[in-house]
Order: sequence, then C-alpha cells, then structure tokens
Amino acid sequence: MIQHRLPLGKNYLYIPYGPESVSHQFAGELRQLAKQQGSIFVKAEPMQDDVARQLISIGFKKSNKSVQPHKTVVIDLTKTEDELLDAMHPKTRYNIKVAEKHGIHVARSMEHGAGIEDFWKLMRKTTERDKFNSHLKEYYEKLLQIKNISLWFAYHENKPIAGAIVLTHDSTAYYLHGASDHQYRSLMAPYALHWAMIKALQLYSSTAIKLYDLWGIDANKWPGVTRFKLGWGGRTIEYPGAFDLVISKPWYWAYSALQKIR
Repeated sequence: MIQHRLPLGKNYLYIPYGPESVSHQFAGELRQLAKQQGSIFVKAEPMQDDVARQLISIGFKKSNKSVQPHKTVVIDLTKTEDELLDAMHPKTRYNIKVAEKHGIHVARSMEHGAGIEDFWKLMRKTTERDKFNSHLKEYYEKLLQIKNISLWFAYHENKPIAGAIVLTHDSTAYYLHGASDHQYRSLMAPYALHWAMIKALQLYSSTAIKLYDLWGIDANKWPGVTRFKLGWGGRTIEYPGAFDLVISKPWYWAYSALQKIR
C-alpha cells in the first residue's frame, strides 16, 4: 500500500494491482488505517473481476480516475521461442535483431539501491522526452521493496540505456514500468530488454510463470507505447478498473471536483 500526498496536507492510500482478496474485516482495518493516516480515501485497482465485485460489497465505489490503464496485452509464455517469434509483428523481430547486432546486453539488477538510481535517471529522461508526469522517486523505491519485484536493465558498453520493473504474481509476470535513454534509440534496447526477459521468464513457465502481461495500452493516449506492446503478438484483455473507499466525504468531493477541472 502506498500513500500519495495531496495539497493542504491531505493524502490518499493506494493499493496497486490489488487487493488479492476482500473481507469485511479487511474493510474495517482499512478504514481504521486510513483514519490514522489522515487519508481522505483509499484507491484500489484489482486485477480480478470477482475481487472488484467484493470491493463494491464492502463499500468501495467505482472510480472515474484510474492510476493504471484498463487494457493490456498478455503474452503466452508456454509457447515455444519459434511460436513467439512467429506471432510478433515483423518490425518487432527486426528490431530485436538490430539490438543484438549492436551488442545490447540485458541483466537483472541484484542491487536495488544502485539500480533505483539508474532507473530514476532513465525515467527522468523518459518523462522529459515524452512530456508526461511519472511517480515520485519514493514510489519506485517502495515498489522495489515488494516481494517478487525485479529490476532489469539493457546495457550498451556497460551503460544502462533502458530499464524495466517487473512483478511476478501467481502464474503471471507484470511489466509495471519502463524507461529508456532517447539518445540511444537507434540501438533498439527496449526490444532486447523485453525479449531477454521473456526468455528468462520462459525458464519458469513449466512450473510457475505462464503469462507475461505488458500492462497497459491506449491507442489514443499512448500510440507509440501501444504499437510497441501490440507488436509482441500477445492477446488484448481488459481489467476491472479503479475503486475508491471514501473516508472523508467533504474532502473527497473537493478532490473529485478538482480532478474534473484538470
């Protein structure tokens, strides 16, 4: 659970990619925690439809404001390497070869302290280039403390030029965040990065990880990112969306009104 700061000393609590299960006891404990933290509401974004229905039953309401996108692309990791390559867009296969030709090396970061600094530098370059707001640095720091979170980098001559944060849960791996250095765009590092991660995840597909969720497409908001993700040949699916548990009605109404103006 992550606390997001708001103006005037207010905040809200955010449950990314969850919760996994719901009960009335959970709702009571959540309300108590939110009041202790001075939070005006709790936002949850479950991955399962049945959990979404359970949230409604304990007092959550459907939210018009989501943190994560509703649609995504999922790759079947039980396929063979040749089957995965055949399913890709020809340009995706070509760009993987371009990255290999340039000697792009991919590795998992085993030291999150140093890794987060490299990832944050790449994220700042990405947000400046693409003109969007990222999460605060502390969000990524807290995210990397979660069990089953991994940080990966693509390197060119030992310099990290693309990075990805991946969550594994049950039988699925989720691509949560990515960043890259536009200066090296011709090297196609993100393609090498994802292809290496897919092959690494495939090592576990016989016993654990069956799917790779590229987490988030929207042709209107992110046409470039959406083309990139669709190019891997996965299946498009849709998640339930966001749900809010209101703790302070006056402040929540004020927050909602401000969001509409923006």
